[in-house]
Amino acid sequence: MRRTKEEAEQTKQAILEAAINVFFERGVAKASLEEVARAAEVTRGAVYWHFKNKVEIFEALHEKLHTPFIEQILEGLEVDHPNPVEQLQHICTTLILALEEDEQLRKAIQLFMFKCDYSGELAFCKNRFNVKKQEKLKAFEAYFEKAQRQQTLPMSADPRMLALSVNCFIRGVVSEYLDSPRQFTLKQDVPPMMQLFFKSILQPAAS
Repeated sequence: MRRTKEEAEQTKQAILEAAINVFFERGVAKASLEEVARAAEVTRGAVYWHFKNKVEIFEALHEKLHTPFIEQILEGLEVDHPNPVEQLQHICTTLILALEEDEQLRKAIQLFMFKCDYSGELAFCKNRFNVKKQEKLKAFEAYFEKAQRQQTLPMSADPRMLALSVNCFIRGVVSEYLDSPRQFTLKQDVPPMMQLFFKSILQPAAS
């Protein structure tokens, strides 16, 4: 029985990996479950065994992308770090650098950022994804609140505004890289960019 469960999970992951490629090439609206099944080298019945429809696959892909990211952010909050803002900088930098080594991750992010207009049957997904975004923003905010408690960030700082700023900055870096990957090298350029951005957050504490 355990082997059967393992094989079922392997099939499910194969379907998701295939869906990234199919959705990326064809667009979510134009892609079909038949195309996903062929790309995954499984039957259409196997696809329906794991997913009711295309929207459910789309949501599962978002969950697969979002969950590891938010888990790393939240796990960092449990660590006793002398400077939570610098800790957040390191975590975010590491997550961005992962793009260079993971083609499927790049495709998945491009899919959600650039290749879906969230209309029609996908319209309600945007609201659900926004809930996930708020979860991420709250996690970012918690780092700044922790820094204030540890007195490494001024109490006058606004954790919510800083969280929004970090999110927008990271999204901008990722967007620019995915749109024009030859314009800069992640390993070379991202660490100093992140250092510059986060230094501007901590600067008031040093003055």
